[in-house]
Amino acid sequence: MKIFKNYLKIVTASMVLFLTSCSDYLDTEPITEEATTLNNGIVIEDAAAAESRMNAVYGTFGSGYWQLDFLLAGDGQSDNAYIGADNPAVFQYEAYQMLSTNSQMKGDWNDIYNNINTCNIVINYVDQATDLTTTRKNEMVGEASLIRALNHFQAVQLWGDCPIAKTAIFSISSDNFNEVFNELFPARKPVNEVYAQIIADCLVAIEKAPDASNKFKANKMAAHALLAKVYATMPNPDWAKTIQHCDVVIGGGYTLLPTFDHLFDSAHEGNAESIWEINGDGWSSPIGAWNTFMFLGTDWKKFNAPSHTLVQAFTSNGDTQRLASTITRDNVSWSDNYWSSTAYPFAYKMRDTNGNQNFYIARLADILLLKAEALASTGDVTGAMSLVNQVRTRSGIATISATGQSDAIDKILEERLMELAFEGDRWFDLKRMGKAIQVLSQQKDGNGNVLSSASNINANRLLWPIPQDKLDANALLTQNPGY
Repeated sequence: MKIFKNYLKIVTASMVLFLTSCSDYLDTEPITEEATTLNNGIVIEDAAAAESRMNAVYGTFGSGYWQLDFLLAGDGQSDNAYIGADNPAVFQYEAYQMLSTNSQMKGDWNDIYNNINTCNIVINYVDQATDLTTTRKNEMVGEASLIRALNHFQAVQLWGDCPIAKTAIFSISSDNFNEVFNELFPARKPVNEVYAQIIADCLVAIEKAPDASNKFKANKMAAHALLAKVYATMPNPDWAKTIQHCDVVIGGGYTLLPTFDHLFDSAHEGNAESIWEINGDGWSSPIGAWNTFMFLGTDWKKFNAPSHTLVQAFTSNGDTQRLASTITRDNVSWSDNYWSSTAYPFAYKMRDTNGNQNFYIARLADILLLKAEALASTGDVTGAMSLVNQVRTRSGIATISATGQSDAIDKILEERLMELAFEGDRWFDLKRMGKAIQVLSQQKDGNGNVLSSASNINANRLLWPIPQDKLDANALLTQNPGY
């Protein structure tokens, strides 16, 4: 017992170092509070407590990662945006010079794993709620499992091998010592194991999550949509399963909105194209979409200024409808190497400044183009371009064809650029389609010169470093190559 107590002291001291704030790997404030007030191990006592925990799960979409850094990673690191603003830590994203001590990236790791832990509380303990129906318990497990899958999917794309977190910790005892130690000091799991866990969580969501009628909730159809992207992204993509899950979604009664701008004008929330969208729902909500100010407005230089590459893609395709909905311009007090102060461009899909802005996790056009990618990758170029042209027709531009598989992939990638700009997809699309180094090494400034930072992109820089403070706290973690 003396040995256990000594280990317990070590673990407790390490926890203080490792879990220094609510931004760390686990959220210590509720843990330390409730570890001393638990009644016979009860974490979720009743239906009211369960619903409160479920609200906290959705509140994770108000975190810095989902409100800002998901878009800095997905768009700011890509060729459709110049990351802009004035944060030196964020400049490292765009320049492919990320350091393991980068404070912004550390925050992304913390947010993602805090989000996962919030899901784990529901998944692990909702069965304790005495007055909650079995149906509602199952729904909650399904919803939380899908959101856990989504966050693990972000982690594995950003860092590669990464911890899999499945247990929420509220106390340490001799009975759970080994489990607690492994959860607090996790090793990185191989990418294939992480994807297996993501798939398993999505399958739980398909079984238990609510139906697709509430587009503001993690629902069954959203699980199919995420699975489709997971099977396309994982090593050795499973294109048959990508197509299978795309087909479930495409046959689910969704339709492209006739007017592209209605997707983003805040007057058509929960629309016919939406599969799963995050509900901003005003400043009093747990989410309260604050990120609009980070991308739009002339009071200070903003993040993710549209690139010349993106503008050229729209203009060369005659795509005035999507251009107008994606980019707006205004005169500003600054200029840079990309744009003059006159008619400076801003990302425009996030435009509601009252905390009500919704954003999509999945919508039909994304799934149509994902299926097109899967078809092209398996040799069905005609079928792939038919889906691309459905999306182009909605935007009122000419249909196109492809001369072969490689040409089809390039055209699908450009279509995704125009359709999904500033929705957090471009960096991940380029990586998934094996085009990141080729495309990003040729980014240009406003004078047509290749960006000096473009030469920094290489295979190692397609993954982020493991945060240094996590390495210092946990000897089981290892660093990615090149850092």
